[in-house]
Amino acid sequence: MRIEYLGVKEVNGSLIILEGVKDASYEEMVDIKLEDGRTKVGRVIEIQGDLAVVQVFEGTSGISRTNTRTSLRGTPLMLPLSSEILGRTMDGKGQPIDGLGAISPEVRWDINGAPINPIARKYPRNYIQTGVSAIDGLTTLIRGQKLPVFSGNGLPHDILAVQIASQAQLAIDSSEEEADNFAIVFAAMGVKNDVADYFKRSFEESGVLEKVSMFLNLANDPVIERVVTPRCALTAAEYLAFELNMHVLVIMTDMTAYCEALREISSSKGEIPSRKGFPGYMYSDLASLYERAGMLNDREGSITQIPILTMPNDDITHPIPDLTGYITEGQIVLDRSLHQKGIYPPIIVLPSLSRLMKDGIGEGFTRKDHPQIANQLFASYAHVQEVKALASVIGEDELSEIDQLYMKFGYEFEERFVSQEADENRFMEVTLDLGWELLGILPRNELDRLDDDLLDRYYQPRKKGRD
Repeated sequence: MRIEYLGVKEVNGSLIILEGVKDASYEEMVDIKLEDGRTKVGRVIEIQGDLAVVQVFEGTSGISRTNTRTSLRGTPLMLPLSSEILGRTMDGKGQPIDGLGAISPEVRWDINGAPINPIARKYPRNYIQTGVSAIDGLTTLIRGQKLPVFSGNGLPHDILAVQIASQAQLAIDSSEEEADNFAIVFAAMGVKNDVADYFKRSFEESGVLEKVSMFLNLANDPVIERVVTPRCALTAAEYLAFELNMHVLVIMTDMTAYCEALREISSSKGEIPSRKGFPGYMYSDLASLYERAGMLNDREGSITQIPILTMPNDDITHPIPDLTGYITEGQIVLDRSLHQKGIYPPIIVLPSLSRLMKDGIGEGFTRKDHPQIANQLFASYAHVQEVKALASVIGEDELSEIDQLYMKFGYEFEERFVSQEADENRFMEVTLDLGWELLGILPRNELDRLDDDLLDRYYQPRKKGRD
């Protein structure tokens, strides 16, 4: 029997405080009936004795301190799930907003998930092809990995997110059955209406909408909804992966908006702030999201995560990218100077890395030469930065012949390997062959990261005078 409480002790911003509450649970859902008959929904975010602090999803306007009736559901927020969620667009709470009617659920799952026993995890293997050379070739995304994108305000991370979602596929040599079992869960938090429309339109035009389950939280939606959006998305991904045995790629943008919502809620509760006003538990909170990626020993499916975050003032030491980097297995960094050169995607190679890359590429996965050519491209481009520093002192005309070749390599690497069209889908073979073509600019004796047998097979020196 549900107990109904009359009146609230206090209304403060988007919070209400209930008094005399019995048997309340943290994150329990609350139904709120207003004086005029309207209903709102809230969630318990703090309990002190018989006091329960409730965050109201739709805001507290219209809530009377004397005539408001509240009742606790006895459960956290539950997400209705079935195979119907593919091809559907939901709000941040998991309610359909695409006009196609309600989802007929086979199950309802707690959006907070359940901890995974580390022993039950399977080590990530094999790769997911994104069609983006700078990612596939040098920071390969491994199935079951969590690989964030560190961006900045004004950089084209939204375009990159759409491109990855539209082009991503399992390894080409995967079975046809596996390829059909690939899905995208896309979660957008705190986005403007035009950005949300761009996401929906792009997926429709690219023809991938039927394999995408999209959760949209707009900038004018309640802050508490922004906190539950990634949890709803990950719960949907867990259902697809571990119940329907699908391989799921989860793209979440923008995690900075999520963390700022967390800070706002923490501040409204009067909690003691930590670095830059964020709550001290932000590390564990982010870990509770990121650690929901992976593979299980007794299941066929997998969850791979690409969280996207905008670094405030392009500061990679800011708490959000800093903590994210500790939890995840690498990062893809977008660079403003490359963006200003007109290069898309503006992925800066040197600080980007994929820590699990070595376990999902090479013979049996991509191609035998992949690990070595990735190392060589990275080392050669790192040397380009040294040559650029020297050229800034003595001038390019005074550089040695070999240094001028490195300058040429660096220019073509950025313009041809890193840069590509937003709708250009490069297969892994194309990416690796392009890498060999660029290395042909340099003399063979400079390629010290490559074995002689690979050089004999793939290396083609570029003729002098060729543009």
